[in-house]
Amino acid sequence: MSQPLYALADVRQQYDGRQVLRIDRLTVARGEILAVIGPSGAGKSTLLRLLNFLEPPAAGEICYENRPVSWPPPLSLRRQVTTVFQRPGLLSRSVAGNIAYGLSLRGQKLPQAEQDRWLERLGLQHLARQHARRLSAGEAQRVALARALVMQPRVLLLDEPTANLDPYNVGLIETIVREENAARGITVVLVTHNIFQARRVAHRTALLLRGEVVEVGETSAFFARPTQAQTAAFLRGDLVY
Repeated sequence: MSQPLYALADVRQQYDGRQVLRIDRLTVARGEILAVIGPSGAGKSTLLRLLNFLEPPAAGEICYENRPVSWPPPLSLRRQVTTVFQRPGLLSRSVAGNIAYGLSLRGQKLPQAEQDRWLERLGLQHLARQHARRLSAGEAQRVALARALVMQPRVLLLDEPTANLDPYNVGLIETIVREENAARGITVVLVTHNIFQARRVAHRTALLLRGEVVEVGETSAFFARPTQAQTAAFLRGDLVY
């Protein structure tokens, strides 16, 4: 495994006095795809908020490129990370306008050739002028992914990006994520309830239960030979929480 991009040590997070995350140690390697699986309420989305520097941990240390992250983090650091959520959160404008929006906030213009390239890659070229509110769920999520990737982030955080989508859209989104990871070395953290998706996409997989990392390892070994009883039970489909 390559050098860590993120390193979390003794990280705790709590809301209203209730601890929701307790991670003694977790690393995310440069250029890897790490899947984080676990039941609802396990702390997966909270972990993504910390990795996106949206909030400081209540305790512990998060290092990025071997440097402790200070709070508030500098804008230059936050701009290295983008997130795609389960709900795409598109703006009341065209598909093309949504894709270019993030760059416009930075005072940058998305070149027409680059816009056309992303529209074509994601099968949206015929919808460029379509209003976002008229899109299907799968089309909207593809727009959200394009909007994130045109920012050329070093880190892409995905929070259940294909939940409730049809197989075509799931496959297309997974393909783009793998291609961007392979071509540009983009680091990806994928939160998913779909263990089959984790097996298809991720280099490593982590199981989060009750806010704690139960097991993390290379994906094929994680699924074929789990080392923890809770992991084996979860993968069998037992109700583990």
